[in-house]
Amino acid sequence: MPSTAPDPLLVQLGSHRWLVPLLADLAAHKGARFVELIHRLELPRDSCARTLEAAAAIGWVERNPGHGHPLRPEYILTETGAAAATRAATIAEAQSAIGLPPGAATRWGLPLVAGIGTGHDRFNALSRLLAPATPRALSQGLTALGKHGLVTREVLDARPPASRYDLTRTGARLAAACTA
Repeated sequence: MPSTAPDPLLVQLGSHRWLVPLLADLAAHKGARFVELIHRLELPRDSCARTLEAAAAIGWVERNPGHGHPLRPEYILTETGAAAATRAATIAEAQSAIGLPPGAATRWGLPLVAGIGTGHDRFNALSRLLAPATPRALSQGLTALGKHGLVTREVLDARPPASRYDLTRTGARLAAACTA
């Protein structure tokens, strides 16, 4: 029987487009200055600032109190952030291995992939699993996953017509990283 609740960590990791690559980068480099993050992740300043603010609000990232210049802060992972970054690094590595660019997933993309991977193959089952997500957000997420070649949609010949979603080989690889 498929699980009935989404993984809260995965939902948080998917809450901002650049959170997974940012946490993976901070873990790999044991912290980084703002400018370094912008250059390594090839992010606009605003996107990087919003993602850092979100990570700080969750409690995963903080300014390094031992780093000197106030106008050039260095960001480091907190203790809880280090655990989340380990998972983010696994997901980022899988995304890189399948050729998915960083930040390509929608907010609900990772939870959708994980949900389909655990047996939630119908839209209503995914909707119940990811209850805070609107049907529009799920539909957009499934469409984006289909465009990236991670999910296939099969229209079932039934009354009323229904759809079933399945992971492609690359989608299954990402789902395994999401649930690892």
